[in-house]
Amino acid sequence: MALGEFDLIRRFFTRQPVRHASTALGVGDDCALLRCAAGAELAVTVDTLVSGVHFLPEVEPDSLGHKALAVNLSDLAAMGAEPRWATLALTLPGIDEGWLAAFARGLFALAERHGVEIVGGDTTRGPLSITIQAMGWVPEGRALRRSGARPGDGVYVSGPIGSAGLGLKQRLGQTEFQDAAALARLERPEPRVALGLQLRGLASACIDVSDGLAADLGHILAASNVGATLDCAALPLADGVARYIATTGDWAMPLGAGDDYELCFTVPEDRRDELARRLAGAGLAAFPIGRIEAEPGLRLLKEGRLIDLNPSGYEHFSRT
Repeated sequence: MALGEFDLIRRFFTRQPVRHASTALGVGDDCALLRCAAGAELAVTVDTLVSGVHFLPEVEPDSLGHKALAVNLSDLAAMGAEPRWATLALTLPGIDEGWLAAFARGLFALAERHGVEIVGGDTTRGPLSITIQAMGWVPEGRALRRSGARPGDGVYVSGPIGSAGLGLKQRLGQTEFQDAAALARLERPEPRVALGLQLRGLASACIDVSDGLAADLGHILAASNVGATLDCAALPLADGVARYIATTGDWAMPLGAGDDYELCFTVPEDRRDELARRLAGAGLAAFPIGRIEAEPGLRLLKEGRLIDLNPSGYEHFSRT
């Protein structure tokens, strides 16, 4: 007998290991009921992944389940929020039980690692599309924002950039260069939740790198009414990306490619040592890549020359 909508939900999306006492009512009613903690603010984010736009049809479903949640957890990390709940809206062209089992496995594995409870959602028929709304806590007044960067602040990034961009080029057949690690970064990104928590009360501004480092740092600069200069030699690159640049000369790719889901953040100079202590104590890393300046715009210092960067990353409704 073919599965119906409610059988699908019960079989694949109600068996989860994470249960929070703050969840008064989860899956199974018209709404979830969530208890809000005193002295905390609720951070809410939502992302949609559409087949053929955000992922290719051949992507493994367990990787897709992982990434659908990871991109939302990355947004929470950029705000310094602790993940707590998520809802899932899944549009399917048909019911493929093997696909659903693998998708749910990837989704719940990441949810368990970050203490996320799936508390509701929706399923419907149509072209494959996945929407997840994630929610988390942040102490009142302690959320990280894009608008606090000031001249003299250091600019940091949490890890290598450009790997997901290289992976996408491989998937699209745009390069003969092959790097399995780059494909893994594209399809199974790791949200920097632990780092986001460490940056509370320390970072002056923060954003996750989803549309490209230049574009996303550009959002911080616009919100903070400042500029910045980055040092090309300081940009952290995975070995595969470094080899790609050495082979092709395409040094701009890591700055414009999206889907890295690292955090880009700024920290006042007089708190640099505190940042180092926090990172060391938590077993985390970040890389200084530049400095915030009063002069608007984003510039790159490359081989002793300043190059103006146009912070244009991925835009859904761009004409190009």
